[in-house]
Amino acid sequence: MSFRNLFLLIVGATGLAGAPAWAQVTGSAESTATHPVTPKHEELPPERVKETLVAYKSWLDDLEKRNAVAGMATAVVVDDKVVFEHTLGYADAATGEPVTPDTVFRLASLSKAFATAVTGVLVDDGKLGWDTKLTDVLPFFKLKDAQASNLATVRDILGQRLGLPRNTYDNMLEGNISYEELVRKLDEVDMACGVGQCYGYQNVAFSLIGDVLYAQTGEFFYRLVDKNIFFPLGMKTASYGRDALESSKSWARPHRAAGRGSWVPFEPKETYYRVAPAAGVNASLHDMEQWLIAQMGGRPDVLPPSLLDTLHDPGVPTPIEMHSTPWRRARITDAHYALGWRVFRYGGETLIFHAGAVEGYRTMIGFFPKYHAGIVSMWNSAGPVPSGLMPMVFDSMLGLPHVDWADLEGAEPEDIAPAKAARNGKKAKATGKKAKRKK
Repeated sequence: MSFRNLFLLIVGATGLAGAPAWAQVTGSAESTATHPVTPKHEELPPERVKETLVAYKSWLDDLEKRNAVAGMATAVVVDDKVVFEHTLGYADAATGEPVTPDTVFRLASLSKAFATAVTGVLVDDGKLGWDTKLTDVLPFFKLKDAQASNLATVRDILGQRLGLPRNTYDNMLEGNISYEELVRKLDEVDMACGVGQCYGYQNVAFSLIGDVLYAQTGEFFYRLVDKNIFFPLGMKTASYGRDALESSKSWARPHRAAGRGSWVPFEPKETYYRVAPAAGVNASLHDMEQWLIAQMGGRPDVLPPSLLDTLHDPGVPTPIEMHSTPWRRARITDAHYALGWRVFRYGGETLIFHAGAVEGYRTMIGFFPKYHAGIVSMWNSAGPVPSGLMPMVFDSMLGLPHVDWADLEGAEPEDIAPAKAARNGKKAKATGKKAKRKK
C-alpha cells in the first residue's frame, strides 16, 4: 500500500488534507439542459476538504481490511493539485506485486472522453467539424433508415444519440466478430428513434470516430491521441491495446474472487480493445491525475476552455441514469450525456462523470467544475464495493449528510467480500453478458 507524503505536505502548506440504456425524448436533445457550461469558480472550505480526505483514507483502510478488491488506485484533485493519492492491494495477487501509482489499468469506457477530446482538438485545427456528416467521410456508413444515414454527424455518434438501440452489436463483438464487419451491418438494425432524438449507449458505433479521424487526417487514431493528448499532458504510461498493457513495467491483472479473502488473476480479454475509441485506453493513476487536471481546466494549452465547454455541454437526456444505484436515486436530480461524459445534477451541483467496466476491471471518474475538485478510481476486480466510495467523498465535499453508500460500516466479516463478489459474479453471468459491458 502506498499513501504519498504529498497528502501530509499539503496539510502543512495549505491547511488541506489536502448499465446503459436508451430513453425516448421529446423536442430538442438540448432543450432540457439545466447545467451552466462554465460555472463561476468557487473554493471548497479547506477544513471540509481536509476532513473529507481523512475520512476517505479511513474508508479505504476498511476496504482493504475486507479484501473487497484485488487492487485499487485512487486520487483526489483540488484546484489543479493532487491532494490525495492512495493505492492498495495487488497488481498481481499470484506474485504479490503491489499496485503503485504507476501501475497501468484498463480504463474501459473512460476511454470515450479521450476520443472526444482528440476530436475536439482536431475540430479546433479545422480538420473536421462536430456537424461533419458521416456519409461525407465514410462511404461504407449506412443505417437502416436511409434518410437518417444522411443526417448522422460526428456529434451524434460521440453524444450517444445516433438512434440505435442500446449497446448495438456488443453481444456479437463479445462473440469475436470483428469491428470492421459489425459497422458494415448497422444498416440491418431497426432504429430506436430518429438521429438525435433519443439516447442509446454504443461502443461499436461510437468507434466510427476512429475511421472518421483517419479519413480526415491520414493518421491512425491511437497516434492522434498520443500526439495531441497523452504526450502534451505528460501521460507517460498511457497507451492503447492489450499488447501495450502487457508491455507496461507494472500492469494490473484482472482478478476473480476465489473465496475467503483470496483473488486469482486471469488473462485480459481482447474483445473491447477492438473498439479502441470506445474502450481501448490503458493508463496509470499518475496519468489519470494529469487527465483530471486537464478536464477541470488546468491545462488550457492542451484543452482550452472553449473546447471543455463543448465536451461537457449537456446533450441528450438520460433519465434512466438517475435510478441505477442507491446513491444516484438519492443524489441525482438531472442527467444528460455530453460528448464522452455524463453530466449529472448531484446534490444541486453540476457533476461531470463517467464509469467503465470490462471483465476484471472497474473505473470511475468525476468532478465538480464549479469547485475544480474531482476523483478518479480504478480497480482490477469485479467487486462493486469501491463504486460507493466516490459518492461518499462527493457528499463530504459538498457538506451533504453522510451515507454509507459502499456498505463498509456494517458488521460484514473481513473475509466475506470476495466470496460475496464471486456469488454476485455468478448471478450476473446467469443473467447474460450485459453486466460485463462498459458503463
